[in-house]
Amino acid sequence: MNPSPTAEQLQQRLQEILNPVALEVLDESHQHHGHAGANGTGFGTHFRVRITAQAFAGKSPVARHRLVYDALQDFMEQGLHALAIEAKTPQA
Repeated sequence: MNPSPTAEQLQQRLQEILNPVALEVLDESHQHHGHAGANGTGFGTHFRVRITAQAFAGKSPVARHRLVYDALQDFMEQGLHALAIEAKTPQA
């Protein structure tokens, strides 16, 4: 079994792929104890991503979220269950 992903790992991946001008990744797993997808440790399952990137320019909110999900897809196999995404462009 793979270890649960960390906020630092998600942040590094998003930095590499989307080159954001602002990025915050918070592990909110402890707030979801007992919920679907929680692993009982309080870490590595539920994250909030606040990201501002030029890559989102001209894209709908759904398309922006899809870019974030695509960048983090392999972490799903490691226990990432839920993402709350706030994706903006530098202009907005």
